[in-house]
Amino acid sequence: MLRQYELVERVKAYDPDADEDLLNRAYVFSMKAHGSQLRASGDPYFSHPIEVAGILTDLHLDDETIVTGILHDTIEDTVATREDILRLFGENVARLVDGVTKLSRIEAQTESERAAENLRRFLLAMSDDIRVLLVKLADRLHNMRTLRFLKNPEKRRRIARETMDIYAPLAERIGMYGFMDELKELSFAELEPEAYQSVTKRLEALRADGGDMVKRIESGIRHTLETAGIVVDDVRGREKRPWSIWRKMQDKHVSFEQLSDVMAFRVITRNPEDCYRALGALHRRWPAVPGRFKDHISNPKRNGYRSLHTTLLDRARIRIEVQIRDADMHAQAEFGMAAHWAYKQKTGAGSVNYPWLTDLIEILEHAQSPEEVLEHTRIAMFQEHLFCFTPKGELIQLPRGATPVDFAYAVHTTLGDTCVGARVNGKVVPLRTRLQNGDQVEILRSSAQTPDSAWDQFVVTAKARSAVRRHQRQRLRAAQLKTGEALFHDTIRRLKVDIGAEALSEALKRLKLPDQPALFVAMADQSVTDAQLLDALVPGSSAPRKARRKQAPSTPDSAIVVDGEAHAGVMEMAPCCMPVPGDRIVGLRVPGQGLMVHTIDCKSLAAAENGDWVDLKWSPDVRSGTGRIEIVLMNEPGALAQVTAILAQQGANIVNLQLRERDRAHHIYVMDVEVDDLKHLMELERGLRAPALVVSVDRLQG
Repeated sequence: MLRQYELVERVKAYDPDADEDLLNRAYVFSMKAHGSQLRASGDPYFSHPIEVAGILTDLHLDDETIVTGILHDTIEDTVATREDILRLFGENVARLVDGVTKLSRIEAQTESERAAENLRRFLLAMSDDIRVLLVKLADRLHNMRTLRFLKNPEKRRRIARETMDIYAPLAERIGMYGFMDELKELSFAELEPEAYQSVTKRLEALRADGGDMVKRIESGIRHTLETAGIVVDDVRGREKRPWSIWRKMQDKHVSFEQLSDVMAFRVITRNPEDCYRALGALHRRWPAVPGRFKDHISNPKRNGYRSLHTTLLDRARIRIEVQIRDADMHAQAEFGMAAHWAYKQKTGAGSVNYPWLTDLIEILEHAQSPEEVLEHTRIAMFQEHLFCFTPKGELIQLPRGATPVDFAYAVHTTLGDTCVGARVNGKVVPLRTRLQNGDQVEILRSSAQTPDSAWDQFVVTAKARSAVRRHQRQRLRAAQLKTGEALFHDTIRRLKVDIGAEALSEALKRLKLPDQPALFVAMADQSVTDAQLLDALVPGSSAPRKARRKQAPSTPDSAIVVDGEAHAGVMEMAPCCMPVPGDRIVGLRVPGQGLMVHTIDCKSLAAAENGDWVDLKWSPDVRSGTGRIEIVLMNEPGALAQVTAILAQQGANIVNLQLRERDRAHHIYVMDVEVDDLKHLMELERGLRAPALVVSVDRLQG
């Protein structure tokens, strides 16, 4: 554990102007606050925040951040309060300590809820000042280094899993690859101990068999660059970490012996120009593996990472991964965002604009469930990336497999919401097209467009998926409110008395619902039935179901209007009769299901003994529907072609086609056909009966 003077000396070594008194007061305050508390290892608890502060000094962070590391557990684990921190150390330190404090006091029903809420609050604090994340990562790193002292294996696994899923990707996102590698390695050793031991032992065996192969290849790289007249600051090789090797084995489904690239080398040049010269010299000396070159200098990652990556083939057919960068790029790669918080910038603003963080905050604000929060967060942080361009040449970074819809949302949420089409490299393409590195993408938009629910099946970015689902929920709620209100008024008409505000308020209390919109939603999704509503309004007033079904039909004015898209997710066209506009329709409410729309003469209605009918009528705005027809054709060439030609002539579109039966003489097809209305469907049937090869055409109902 660092002593007080040692910690101060380490900070003063890179920041001579650091506030020595502030550091000393924080050291003493934390030591007294934690008192005799002990860690699972048996060490004084005070040793943990001091070690965290020591990790932060390695990053050359400002004195406020170091003090935050010293104090980060005082509010949670001691009697100290935020007011104490504010009074003794100032507003900035108090805000940082408050942001990084563990949120273990949060009330949550499940572990996923707790994790999601912790992540939500943490990211919000991080968006205000990125130093919150730097301290938290140092805190998590030291906790992982001492994880083995926890006796509870389940708790160890939970912490390791959280580290692997959240903290290591966050470290990668801000460019702190050293932190990321160690966090993943420590988590891997806990989560997959057998795999970790297996890979470690095989690395040891490889080292014993191959001698000092790393040193030999290092020397070869140095000699090649010196011969080319390129001065480098460093050439360093290493075996890949067990975690990285294991992941590659899993991704490629190969054994350790089949892996040909278990070593990686780093070349540090004097300037960016020498990076490209070094790349050329190495490619002249060794064959380059096709498809393994990446230029992150001209196209930096979103976290600021810059480097050239290539893979070479050694004389022994061993693959050698090489990263080439200059000293500034190397500092950015090792320390990432921490490099922006050197002592000389300590007077600058705390916030840093990271587009991925802004997107993540937006997702968190609109997610509906804890599981959705964690799902979108992992999507946003784990994916590998490609680069595409806007028509104006702006570079947009996207995950592998991204589509034009993902691109539109990456540019701006409004552009994504109103996207109707896309041109990729000047050619109009479907919205589900997978983009390639270097594509130029132009988004076509319309102010009348809203996100299509089908997009959820192919978008890959968390921002796009979150936006689509948010609009789906909004559309569903609007439909529930509209349908539920109509069902509510249809139900209370049976009482034949006016219902006042007081009676409705009492009914809501009996039903344990907060307000009238909640009642409408409950009516729409069947969680409150007609009988329950009647009993809540006037106890004992609900009529038996059979009486309801025999009562006189409502007037046309009282029927609930079916207006297509507005009722998406609440009303569904019954697959047995598939009503189209113009059919006389009725709604069937069945407990545990939605409102099914049937034709009035559908045979399924008679079999629905437990159903509850609701009178429906079509809105004039509904301009299309899908009818189902059965066509019996002669088994002759061209018969089906004649049918499809008639469908095209009459403006009908085939939604689904199934060959139901076939024999030597006949084929029986079932077609789902999109038509304007009942009249259009009947005209279509008449037209289909005309060809001689058509035996019969019938609409399927019931």
